[in-house]
Amino acid sequence: MTEDTDHATPVASFDDFLKIDIRVGTVIDAKPFPEARKPAIKLVIDFGDQLGTRRSSAQITELYDPDSLVGKRVMAVVNFPPRQIGPFMSEVLTLGVANDKGEIVLIGPDSDAPNGSRMY
Repeated sequence: MTEDTDHATPVASFDDFLKIDIRVGTVIDAKPFPEARKPAIKLVIDFGDQLGTRRSSAQITELYDPDSLVGKRVMAVVNFPPRQIGPFMSEVLTLGVANDKGEIVLIGPDSDAPNGSRMY
């Protein structure tokens, strides 16, 4: 096992990494999700022709409001099983990192890449 500053993390093989399908997409719709236990926003993300649109619930309300998210490029895991979050079915895991205040900052490409492009 290796350790990071927050908790012990098991070592993953390169084959484990290859099992995770992380793609770039563009948020095409975002709405408040008041029914969630923790404040969240419901996202619809376009992953291009091959994957189409997928839905995600993201706990990102500290730094983002729904209107600011439309058009934003994000990265998401697209091959986890769907997860029921209250009355909403989340189909992908939108990725982010915590800033120094613990607020989630979304991860996205810093240059053009077509929707649906896989992270390597």
